[in-house]
Amino acid sequence: MSRTKPEVLFVCVHNAGRSQMAAALLRHYALGRVTVRSAGSAPADRVNPAAAEALAELGLDITAEVPTKLTTDDVETSDVVITMGCGDTCPVFPGKRYLDWELDDPAGQGLDAVRPIRDDIDRRVRALLAELLDGPPA
Repeated sequence: MSRTKPEVLFVCVHNAGRSQMAAALLRHYALGRVTVRSAGSAPADRVNPAAAEALAELGLDITAEVPTKLTTDDVETSDVVITMGCGDTCPVFPGKRYLDWELDDPAGQGLDAVRPIRDDIDRRVRALLAELLDGPPA
C-alpha cells in the first residue's frame, strides 16, 4: 500500500446491507486508522432496515447512511476492494487487492436471518483489520 493509511472499499449490488454493515464495522474497529468506503453497482434507495437493526444491536447506527453508486474512481483510489456479490460489475485495476466475500444477501430477510450475516462480516472485518495494521499472518 502506497499510503500510511490503507483505503478499503466494500462493494455489493445495492449498497444497502452487506457493504454498509462491513463499512460500519471496519470504521468502528479501525478508529480512524483506515479509510473506509462502500458502494453498489445498483444502489437501493435506502439502507436495509434489518441490517440497520442488526448493527444497532452492537451499538452502531447506519440509518443515516445513503447507498451510493460505484464509480471507477472509488476502485482506483482503494488499496483493497472487497466484493460481496456484485459479480463482474466491479472494475479491475492492476496493483489493487481484490477479495470476494461470499455472503448471503440480507435483502428481504428478517433480523433473525441477518444476524448470522452480520456476525460473519464482523469476523471477516476483524481479520482484515488485523492484517492491514499488523501485516499478513506468518
